[in-house]
Amino acid sequence: MTERECREVLARGNVGHLACVHDSRPYVVPIHYAFDAENIYVFSLPGQKIDWMRTNPNACIQVEETGELHLWKSVVVEGTFRELPDTAQLHDERIHAWSLLQKRSLWWEPGSSKPGTGSAETEVPIFFAISVDGISGRELLAQAAPV
Repeated sequence: MTERECREVLARGNVGHLACVHDSRPYVVPIHYAFDAENIYVFSLPGQKIDWMRTNPNACIQVEETGELHLWKSVVVEGTFRELPDTAQLHDERIHAWSLLQKRSLWWEPGSSKPGTGSAETEVPIFFAISVDGISGRELLAQAAPV
């Protein structure tokens, strides 16, 4: 797939798989995301993926589209994790991420808790970006069965 086709798949999608590594151990989790051509934005609650990416910011996201029979497209993004804390310096980008994510149904999943619905003690929303450092994709087109 061309880079443009890969970016189109990312723009249409909203669920992917995030991979990170810590001490040579891989970890993959499903995520909801929003894409703005340069970054993939994600909301999360604290946990293993955040801890691991804070230690090793190299990350990978895989997004797929499936169709009838054996039709599929798969896009892999290699990138770098950047946390978007609620600071004056990152305020505009954090609001940008929030606005893109809110356009998606159930954007807070699988973070397990919609912001504003938990207690202040347990809810520490984390917004982060994965920069698009490299992108590639493959697709399989179904072929007509021989007659």
